Amino acid sequence: MSTTVNNDTPLEVTLDNETVDTIAILDAVVELPSRASRARLTWTQDEPGEWIANYGAHFGGTVEKHDDRYVASDTFGLVVGEFDSLEDAQANLSDRLHTMLPPVIRPVE
Repeated sequence: MSTTVNNDTPLEVTLDNETVDTIAILDAVVELPSRASRARLTWTQDEPGEWIANYGAHFGGTVEKHDDRYVASDTFGLVVGEFDSLEDAQANLSDRLHTMLPPVIRPVE
């Protein structure tokens, strides 16, 4: 079976009850693989008030100090949040990296 899709036209699919039930059963029995250990995360500070995350040998983002707050930004430059402490900002960014960068997850050294 092949279907041609025109990107300008919304695609609507109608499924019968048996197909929906089958999808639900298949989804229910899928076992998710266990999460790998977190990649090695290191921090460097090239300039005062700026910390750079190195996550599994990849750029992971930054934490920058602005006044009395710490702003964490991820690999793509998107702001993760503002935090009261450097430790909170780094921990939050670390958790986000572990979730969003699965291809670089390596066992902790």
